[in-house]
Amino acid sequence: MQRMNRMKIVRVFLALLIMALAAQSCGRVASKDVRASKADSVLFDIGVVKDYEHMREVADSFEMAGDISALDANRWRGVSYYHQGQYRMAEICYRKALECEVTNVQDQLSYNKSARRLSELLLVRGDFEGSLRVAIPAVKKMDESGIGSDIDYAILLNTIGCCQLNLGQDKEANESFITARGHYANRWQSDTTSRGFQEAVIGTVYTSQAYIKTRRYAESIYWIDRTEMLLNKYRQRPDARSEYFDEYQGRIEIMRAVALQRLNKPKEASEAYQRFLKTDYSQTAHGRINANDYLVVAERYREAADNYRYLDETLEAMGMETTLDNIQLYYLPKYQSNAKAGRRDSAVVIGAHILSLLDSTITSHKNSAMAELATIYDTQGKEAEIARKEADLEHTRLVSMGIALVLLVVFFVVYTLHKRQTAHRLAAAHSKLEDAHAKLKVAYDELEKTTKAKERMASELRIARDIQMSMVPNIFPHYPGLDMFAAMTPAKEVGGDLYGYLLQGDELYFCVGDVSGKGVPASLFMAQATRLFRTLAAQHMMPAEICTRINDELSGEDNQQGMFVTMFLGLIDLRTGHMDFCNAGHNPPIWGVPPQFLEVESNAPIGLWPGIDFVGQSFENIKGYPLFIYTDGLNEAENKQQEQYGEDRLLEVLSTSQFSSAQQVVERLVSEVEHHRNGAEPNDDLTMLCLRVD
Repeated sequence: MQRMNRMKIVRVFLALLIMALAAQSCGRVASKDVRASKADSVLFDIGVVKDYEHMREVADSFEMAGDISALDANRWRGVSYYHQGQYRMAEICYRKALECEVTNVQDQLSYNKSARRLSELLLVRGDFEGSLRVAIPAVKKMDESGIGSDIDYAILLNTIGCCQLNLGQDKEANESFITARGHYANRWQSDTTSRGFQEAVIGTVYTSQAYIKTRRYAESIYWIDRTEMLLNKYRQRPDARSEYFDEYQGRIEIMRAVALQRLNKPKEASEAYQRFLKTDYSQTAHGRINANDYLVVAERYREAADNYRYLDETLEAMGMETTLDNIQLYYLPKYQSNAKAGRRDSAVVIGAHILSLLDSTITSHKNSAMAELATIYDTQGKEAEIARKEADLEHTRLVSMGIALVLLVVFFVVYTLHKRQTAHRLAAAHSKLEDAHAKLKVAYDELEKTTKAKERMASELRIARDIQMSMVPNIFPHYPGLDMFAAMTPAKEVGGDLYGYLLQGDELYFCVGDVSGKGVPASLFMAQATRLFRTLAAQHMMPAEICTRINDELSGEDNQQGMFVTMFLGLIDLRTGHMDFCNAGHNPPIWGVPPQFLEVESNAPIGLWPGIDFVGQSFENIKGYPLFIYTDGLNEAENKQQEQYGEDRLLEVLSTSQFSSAQQVVERLVSEVEHHRNGAEPNDDLTMLCLRVD
């Protein structure tokens, strides 16, 4: 009987124990979900008033209290840094969020938002592969979990499309854009407000800009029209904001003007620009800077230089820091516009300002890197504090449960055993946490060094490219009866092709050259050859003598790499049309109607052997017919099947093209070569020069 009573007591105890544990567990989960929802609402309200420092403090506090997960907390920290313009710190927080485990619906939603913002940051920075490594797994994760809104899908797919386009994956990019468009449509059809149309307009603007930046101007027109259609639908909504569609109408017209100008439709481009000027946005500082995208392409440098007076005001309003990227994107074009507008004094002042900005920016970059690292260490310290707080809270919960159970039976035994087991688990967890933090710090330090070195190298190469491109003329001589135009496109960041001219009275010197190899060494050799050409031409030497003198300079002991340059160099008397020329191992030019290759002497390239006397030639009168000179980046351009463009195709295009201007000839062949490549990477630098004397 006593044994039966003991068994009954044990069964009652076990039942009560299970009920207590279940009640505590259910209450914890339910209350946690409620707390997480309330915490997110509080953080959102803080963001509305733009108190981003306070947002991080509250996110830390909520995470320590267990009201939100580490993933959600890191996402809100990323939001705060992003809106303060601290994009590197925002990137770090978003990456930390994506590294966290997804355990519930709220975590998945935060994961989606973090992936969206991080992939956009990487896209804007030009890290297309890195952006894809974030965006593609995020879309896959949303598909597998079934958790994700149409706007999550639309923005991620749009980002993926922009990256694919920049990486030459045209077909895949088009599929991504079309799929994103479907999700945008679902969004605005289900949204009772106009927010869905706003998001769709922004997405298609990014798509249009991606096609323009990758020089796919015909395709960009389709997406620009699509953007305007969505904007007109938004305009019809009762809650539409006039300042919003006025700004984006202005953006649309500028993009259209740029695309049409690049498609050699200057009249339609000018009309689009006139429509832009009718918007209120065109009178704002930001609108004036945006207008320069078209004015520079249309070579309306004086107007562009006038607009750049609003540059500092625009950058300050945007909250943008002075970085190497911003110097390249904004201040170098400002310098070039003033220089090409003939405002030499302004150009000198801006050049000095750029040098000052470079010095202060490099110093600021070093200081910000140290501050950033300190912030990271501070963040890690907060995480350790959070872990300690969580351990304390867990201990408190265990003590409370033990007190509840002691009212039932055997308090001391149950509590003592449970406390001992918990202590072992906490000690093991603490040890693992310390090991993980140590490994994370080492890995982050290595990643930071590699990333900074890569970013610095890319920035320096971009600046080197701008400097090199400024060495070749973009403004061509104004002389009655002379039509001249040239263009150079390096295969890498910097290249080895060159062209130049010097007009002295009625005499026009000109040259086109191709240095052996590509990249930085070729660009340095190109700079020497360009300098020597201008110096010797200024002394009124004949072309053959100039080639001989340049060869003596470049084939000396300093040329230990054995580099050389092929060059066609000419001198035209613009009154009579008489041309003296020397061809130093270069492709023969094309002249006449029908077009044919000019017969040239087989001189050696410049720089191979010292002591060579180059042989010159002459042409009695070249008036009335175009002369076309090019480098082998044209006839040897390859598509993905490694098929070359070829000289026959070149002659055919020139034969079937009616000459309207030298610029039209060059731009037509640039377009033909891009069409032939069909997305293949350039295999050589491409330079062309066309002139005609009437």
